[in-house]
Amino acid sequence: MRPQILFPLFAAITSLPGIGPKLAKLVEKVAGAHVVNLLWHLPYALIDRRYAPTLIQAEAGRIATVQVAVDEHQVPRNPRQPYRVLCHDATGSLTLVFFHARGDYLAKLLPVGEKRVVSGRIELFQNTLQMTHPDHVVPLSERDSVMRVEPVYGLTAGLAPKTFMRAIHHAVDNAPELAEWIDPALLKRETWPAWKAALIAAHNPTGDAELSTMSVPRRRLAYDELLAHQLAIAMVRNQNRALPGRRLKGDGKLQAKVKAALPYTLTGSQIQGIAEIAADMDSDTRMLRLLQGDVGSGKTVVALFAMLVAAEAKTQAALMAPTEILARQHFATLQPLAEAAGCRIVLLTGRDKGKARVRILEGLADGAIQMVVGTHALVQDDVEFNDLGLAVIDEQHRFGVHQRLTLASKGKGVHMLVMTATPIPRTLMLAAYGDMDASRLTEKPAGRKPIDTRTVQLERLDEVVDAVGRRVKEGARVYWVCPLIEESEVSDMAAAEERHAMLRGRYGERVGMVHGRMKGSERDKVMEAFASGHLDILVATTVIEVGVDVPQATVMVIEHAERFGLSQLHQLRGRVGRGDAASTCLLLYQNPLGETAKSRLSIMRETEDGFRIAEEDLRLRGAGELLGTRQSGLPEMRLADLAVHGDLLQIARDDARLILERDSKLANKRGEALRTLLYLFERDAGVKTLQSG
Repeated sequence: MRPQILFPLFAAITSLPGIGPKLAKLVEKVAGAHVVNLLWHLPYALIDRRYAPTLIQAEAGRIATVQVAVDEHQVPRNPRQPYRVLCHDATGSLTLVFFHARGDYLAKLLPVGEKRVVSGRIELFQNTLQMTHPDHVVPLSERDSVMRVEPVYGLTAGLAPKTFMRAIHHAVDNAPELAEWIDPALLKRETWPAWKAALIAAHNPTGDAELSTMSVPRRRLAYDELLAHQLAIAMVRNQNRALPGRRLKGDGKLQAKVKAALPYTLTGSQIQGIAEIAADMDSDTRMLRLLQGDVGSGKTVVALFAMLVAAEAKTQAALMAPTEILARQHFATLQPLAEAAGCRIVLLTGRDKGKARVRILEGLADGAIQMVVGTHALVQDDVEFNDLGLAVIDEQHRFGVHQRLTLASKGKGVHMLVMTATPIPRTLMLAAYGDMDASRLTEKPAGRKPIDTRTVQLERLDEVVDAVGRRVKEGARVYWVCPLIEESEVSDMAAAEERHAMLRGRYGERVGMVHGRMKGSERDKVMEAFASGHLDILVATTVIEVGVDVPQATVMVIEHAERFGLSQLHQLRGRVGRGDAASTCLLLYQNPLGETAKSRLSIMRETEDGFRIAEEDLRLRGAGELLGTRQSGLPEMRLADLAVHGDLLQIARDDARLILERDSKLANKRGEALRTLLYLFERDAGVKTLQSG
């Protein structure tokens, strides 16, 4: 149960003064549905209202707080015209301007003959000082409440800054004092304030330095979030370790047959990865290992060797991929090798129906089939295994944890191998995959040539179109990726359709197109036509980013490359250079380029090392965007920025381990405080793990 002291923080935001059901929808859009979400919504800028000149001294363009007497209300005849209130002080006059104003409200707010303090931006209009829609209008007695440095918060249309700020400050002021969960030595070393004091300071900055993610209060709050996250991960990991595993030890006979059948020798990092996986499988605890390797580094073959260990130990292995096209591709790679070892391997997707499906299900249930490759069709209820020993998940961030666990639950003590082609910087590794051990494939298979990467100004589009035509005549296949316009599939699709029509006008029927709004089966059909050589040019949005393997494709054109993130450009470029022919990647960009875009394009020209690119991308963009927040499996971080708080993440990770070594049930005094921390950051899965044993 959530500790009682936190109940007010998890009340609905309508419990705050001034937030009714209508405004609540807007607040929820910006911050979240509970009071606690407002605590994490920190200001991003400041307005200094301490500049208090007389009117003759007031500088146009500056925010000023002035004391004036109200002279006259000029009510417009036409409601489209502005409502004006004329004011003065001893040195000059000022006009307050309001649009779509309610006269009765303004008459009460600014009574003629009385003095008021008004604060807002001073403008000069036809030689007259004016202030449009002042931010504050208060009696003289409340002058001090206005003359301060005011935080600025991110908003949405229809949400008044004043109302929102009042709600946030009410939430902060009424937040409870909580027992300290940070180790006293760390607290002292970092000179961090208590939790509530840090919260108050973060919401009341007095200068720009205090808005920085590196300010003392913000680092304290970031650490709280990271500690909650790392503690929850460590608890889940401990529970996974405690679950009974089973030793799967191979005799190496099937592996030897596959090694003999491989048309190339394994790279050093493939050999190391295979050894790490085999050692994990030959232990009493369940394996949970992440295999990360760049596009084309040979992850599928490493997965096959893990599957062979399972087969040698007389159990079954399943590989689950997020799309049908990826599943088919893995199957095409694995089938000839598995058969060379004398193993029966099948493909199971949503397309398999009728007798064919029944035969596959029977073979899995009676153990005649040792290996299966499939989509999430594998987790359906009617799929039963005789004895599943290993589950391999490809591109795990495309699946929920639930699907990962459902597949594992189809056997006893199932070992789990997760693969990703997205090179993940070490910091993000700890944040997103802290519950896993990791193996990295850092080399490309022998025979792969470097990709010639060039940047070309968009003005030279016609030359690029001509060059593509020449390459197609020589037998090349070409990807043409259209720009990411905004977070909208509709506009991305419009760009792709326009480019498709233009290229089709030039090169006829052998130009195809795929985009995110097509049905999976339609998309697969077009991809298959491109892979089999019925299409020469494939126009696409970023749906081709992950896993599509067409070794004959040797040209990649990325339009408006400046709009893409580094990791995305790298993933797209990895679609070519997969055969033994020389490949080219053209990055078309529009001038003028910002500094970040310039850095991105020059890094793309310098290196093909996915791990270096991922580190640079984290530096340039921050963690939130790196893998695309929502679908990436990355935790939503509200206070911590993994690009700058990497040191805190490492401390939090070590601290979480130590905490659980000393007090695995979180039963002592600090343990109680840490339970509160887990609930505060909604990482209660960790506590539930404890309770479920």
